[in-house]
Amino acid sequence: MDFSNGKSLVFFLNTGSDFDLLNAEIQKASQVFILADENTAVHCVTSLQPFIDCTYHLITWKVGEPNKTMDAAIHVWAELTKHEADRNVLLINVGGGVIGDIGGFAAGCYKRGIRYIQLPTSLLAMVDSSVGGKTGVDFNGFKNHIGLFNSPSHVFVHLPFLKTLPPRELLSGFAEVVKHYLIADKKAFLELATPSFELKKVNWLASVQKSIAIKSKIVEEDYLETNARKSLNFGHTLGHAIESFYLDNELNRFLHGEAIAVGMVAESYLSYHFGLISEKELSVITSCLRKLFPLQPLPETDFKSIISLVAQDKKNSAGQNRFTLLKGIGNYSVNHFVEEYLMQEALHYFNLQIV
Repeated sequence: MDFSNGKSLVFFLNTGSDFDLLNAEIQKASQVFILADENTAVHCVTSLQPFIDCTYHLITWKVGEPNKTMDAAIHVWAELTKHEADRNVLLINVGGGVIGDIGGFAAGCYKRGIRYIQLPTSLLAMVDSSVGGKTGVDFNGFKNHIGLFNSPSHVFVHLPFLKTLPPRELLSGFAEVVKHYLIADKKAFLELATPSFELKKVNWLASVQKSIAIKSKIVEEDYLETNARKSLNFGHTLGHAIESFYLDNELNRFLHGEAIAVGMVAESYLSYHFGLISEKELSVITSCLRKLFPLQPLPETDFKSIISLVAQDKKNSAGQNRFTLLKGIGNYSVNHFVEEYLMQEALHYFNLQIV
């Protein structure tokens, strides 16, 4: 099953013959560059070599969100320039969300735009960051503060890459699958909430396809995030603030999905506060997220600093903090103004549920 989100095509690479389309795109390029991090260069790029019909220049960058900076984009631009890359080159991003975001941003700026392909290696990148054309880097401690809407020509999903992921990274990516179900597929979410559900029994092909289909439909409807696409930010307003606040904390750093799981609990509480979901729905959501993710309470002394970061959220308007909330399980409501005392209340609710 393949998808179009109106800006790029998504294909699944299941057999050797599936790589024919990737190679056809490669043959159009004057030069090919592969961007990878220090891990994916070893574990993923090498496994692709038997299937890729070309010579290429490998660009590597450091692993992890703390390294998704303007320096990363400058490094890519320097390598492209060193090899006299023209506007007809192809950049292939082989990595998780960090590499995809860096590569897409760098491609959009270099000579005012070169063609690029996303080849995501993490679950998070497969179901979320590689689809939809959002690219960027973190700046002054704020996530994705500098960036572009710049869609790849194609996204190629190769599920065997999931076997390279540590369990914590796989679970982090699953948070975005849960989010997609909460905003758009009640039946799928309630299946996750059953006592018998176990992550080790997940059909990854079906889950990744369903999650991409949900996001692709939303992106096709609202590419520039003026309305419906804001639904994809559920859990991300407080979640991104939490992720950013602990970004440089080696002992208490949150992976993206872990922070979003916290955000989904807190923002489900806000949905309940505004009368958009019932107390029973709040309980089901909270219990499911608590079961799926190894969540820990946040120090209440950090609440004020976390909330101060919400002021930099890209959804804000006229100085007001704007949230996407749930309107029942499987639906959403955008542009809710949430005051600081309610954010405090929501984070306090999260702590009470996790203790």
